[in-house]
Amino acid sequence: MDYSGILDGILGQVQKPARYVGGEVNIVRKPWDAGLLRFGIAFPDVYEVGMSHLGLQIIYGLLNEREDTLCERFFAPWTDMEGAMRRAGLPLLSLESAAPAGAFDILGFTLQYELGATNLINMLDLAGLPVFAAERGEGAPLVCVGGPCAVNPEPLAEIADFFYIGEGEVSLGRVIETYRETKGRPKRDVLRELAEIDGIYVPRFYDARYKENGEIERFAPNEPGVPEKIKRVYAEDLNAAYFPERPVVPIVEAVHDRVSLELFRGCIRGCRFCQAGYIYRPARERGAGLLLEQARAQLANTGHEEVSLLSLSTSDYTEFERLSASLLEFCAPRQVSLSLPSLRVDSFYMELLERLQATRKSSVTFAPEAGSQKLRDAINKGITESDILNGAKMAIESGVTRLKLYFMAGLPTETDEDLEEIAELARKLLSASPVRGISIGISAACFVPKPHTPFQWEAQASPAEFIRKHSLVKAKIRDRRVKYSYHDGKTAEVEGALARGDRRAGRAIVAAWRRGARFDGWNDMFNYEIWRAAFEENGLDIGFYAARERRAEEILPWAHIETGVSAAFLSRERERAYNRLLTPNCREKCAGCGIDNCVVKKAAFSGGQPGHPVLTRRRV
Repeated sequence: MDYSGILDGILGQVQKPARYVGGEVNIVRKPWDAGLLRFGIAFPDVYEVGMSHLGLQIIYGLLNEREDTLCERFFAPWTDMEGAMRRAGLPLLSLESAAPAGAFDILGFTLQYELGATNLINMLDLAGLPVFAAERGEGAPLVCVGGPCAVNPEPLAEIADFFYIGEGEVSLGRVIETYRETKGRPKRDVLRELAEIDGIYVPRFYDARYKENGEIERFAPNEPGVPEKIKRVYAEDLNAAYFPERPVVPIVEAVHDRVSLELFRGCIRGCRFCQAGYIYRPARERGAGLLLEQARAQLANTGHEEVSLLSLSTSDYTEFERLSASLLEFCAPRQVSLSLPSLRVDSFYMELLERLQATRKSSVTFAPEAGSQKLRDAINKGITESDILNGAKMAIESGVTRLKLYFMAGLPTETDEDLEEIAELARKLLSASPVRGISIGISAACFVPKPHTPFQWEAQASPAEFIRKHSLVKAKIRDRRVKYSYHDGKTAEVEGALARGDRRAGRAIVAAWRRGARFDGWNDMFNYEIWRAAFEENGLDIGFYAARERRAEEILPWAHIETGVSAAFLSRERERAYNRLLTPNCREKCAGCGIDNCVVKKAAFSGGQPGHPVLTRRRV
């Protein structure tokens, strides 16, 4: 059926109709009836957010380069568009060919944030598909979920047909080939073949049994031959990994409307709260020469006017001086700006900042995460107060007039005195400033324990306790030049419950969606009462998942997912946190996290190969 007429008829009823029409520069259209495998890549948020995600662009380009595959995009319609679609009987359509999602072979969702789960379910419903995998028939698309949230797949285990654990460049080709080879066979047989692929988890082949106290008693395969543990897959050589030189250019201004250069994946630092720093190990870099070529190609093929450097810690990129100098030389005469997300504190980076300030004023962001030194040591941040003060002083001397500081409240071992030190640090920064007119913006997040981190066993503060903590800090800030903002503790509680939830929590997600939950990651859309009611409706205690400290011997819902970092290492890091002991970064000393084929270890402890020096400078 041709839905274009219905679509055209409702676009005038919604805000930002351009979100739903496609036709962008560098879009790929392939013949629908050419016998190609039809893969729908689905992002459970609005177009502007999804089109800012580099991973989506990578998968889109990677699959469309295959001669046997057609890949088209889906995004979550905003509430006005959803209402118009339901009234008109219009299903979820792809941007490339306005094809219904239900006509695809595989729908691949990338879930970047736990609170996107209700949007994922809503997109399935808009596609005319049953929410639960067991209720989708033989002719329905296979639903795959990937992205960082897939490292604890259990809350969506009854919804997804399979999960992709790791980086798409590695096993996605095998998924395509296996599906093509088995297409036409019963769905169970297709999934059984997919379960043989590295990084693929098929929940129907595993069962969980629970104790009376709610903990997991046993988690094991119910199908002979499937692996007991599913290992995350990752690209060992980023220089050889696919990168899109002709990314699709958003037709609506995106959140990040620019060229994104992925310098490296992973992180050498080991901040104990940071899930990304553990699940993307080891740190792997792209060469500066290759990155410069990719920047030139993307600028030529998109018309973007800004280049952004993407990584977990840009200042740890070993060829940063060479790359930034080359990019500035290339970008400046073309009126293309260079965006630096973070800085190390030394003269070179301040000199670079001064060169950037010549074209535009900007703020500089530091992320101390904690106000006191003892708490920074507990979380393994690895910076001192002197680093922060000196870095701020140099930034201000280079022309910066606004400092942004990121902190967290509710960290393990935290005391009220640690929180009060946030206000004291802001006071010291203002006192140390060599010029007037400086302002400081402090943003405080609520700490949420995440799977596969040293803090995965920790209790999470309640919403009421988060309010008390934020109020304590705010009361200590008396200078008008300092503005304090903080995240909502209720949102954090739901995020925590989904992050560490088990298979039963999926029923609460579906119940919240049925009660109207949509775009829960948006402050003005989140409804806490809906979520409380959804958990209670299913006989679940949200505090059991969010507030409860896990026992060391407890079977965790994500224990069958192996990221490469051992549980023993995470446990040791938790103990070091309570003793406020720093663990050196990966280039200084291998801490024995368990990662196989670690390129950082090979380079650093074989004398240091080009691009991987043994030591790195301190940063903020």
